[in-house]
Amino acid sequence: MKRTILATAAAALLAIAFAAQARPAADVSSRRRPTSAPHKLAQQAFERVTAAQEANGHDMQGHAQKAKELLASANAELKPAAEGADRNK
Repeated sequence: MKRTILATAAAALLAIAFAAQARPAADVSSRRRPTSAPHKLAQQAFERVTAAQEANGHDMQGHAQKAKELLASANAELKPAAEGADRNK
């Protein structure tokens, strides 16, 4: 029983640590880049998935964490896309 509780607590801490590390960067300024809307939406989606995880006690069978990883990856692609679009104007 104690091992199960300890393992669950350790897994939750690792998930929280990874989520904090993977959070999309907020460094695309809407004043400088009109193409920043997708970047902001990816950030908002990440935050809402995090809220859903918290509301469900992080028991979403790994799907929420995978979604957050994909959102962080998409966000990493959106920044250079916005910069490239701005350069081509």
